[in-house]
Amino acid sequence: MLNDHKSDNRENHEKEEELESKRYKDEKIEKEGQVTLDENEKKHKIHLITIIGEIEGHENAGNQSKVTKYELLLPQLASIEDSGDIDGVLLLLNTMGGDVEAGLAIAEMIASLSKPTVSLVLGGSHSIGVPIAVSSDYSFIVPTGTMVVHPVRVNGMVIGAPQTFTYFKDVQDRITSFVCGHCKISKDRFEELMMETEVLTKDMGTVLEGEEAVQEGIINEIGGISQAIAKLHELIDAKKR
Repeated sequence: MLNDHKSDNRENHEKEEELESKRYKDEKIEKEGQVTLDENEKKHKIHLITIIGEIEGHENAGNQSKVTKYELLLPQLASIEDSGDIDGVLLLLNTMGGDVEAGLAIAEMIASLSKPTVSLVLGGSHSIGVPIAVSSDYSFIVPTGTMVVHPVRVNGMVIGAPQTFTYFKDVQDRITSFVCGHCKISKDRFEELMMETEVLTKDMGTVLEGEEAVQEGIINEIGGISQAIAKLHELIDAKKR
């Protein structure tokens, strides 16, 4: 009887731990759009990060906007790098872009991770979302996904001075250098797509759908969640070997 009682207690304890783990995962997804995937056959621990809506920088985007806050994401990326438990990172992107400096900071952090990383563009990864999408070790885009490549834009008052033009050009060059350094598109071709005047109404730039983004060399491959996770397992295995 005593052994049966201990066995029942152990089973109840295991069930409670399982429920607590599930509650924790659900809470992470709800609050932060993040969760660790660890129930796969390979026993790899994959940290999932979603980059959704507008990338918020030093100013609040507004209560009505879905945002990704870079001041929260950067410490989380640092924690992932420091963790001995996380094997790889999967990024899901559906973003309109946002703050240039914040987006570049996120992209640089992802690119500097020692853990294998894979990105998947769902819906769209526009503007400063382009550097983030290419910052991973390997990138996917769904067939209906889009990427918008355009010059740097600014809201609010702009001082009409040569220094202002120089500043914007420097920012644009930083974006171009990062993108072209992390994918297969050439600098000349990327700038050609940025300055296109016949695609976007009343604006410069180019809209690339899934297959076009792959053909231009910005994204590695067409695929969905199964392909992205399979590729990440492959990269984790290769790193462990």
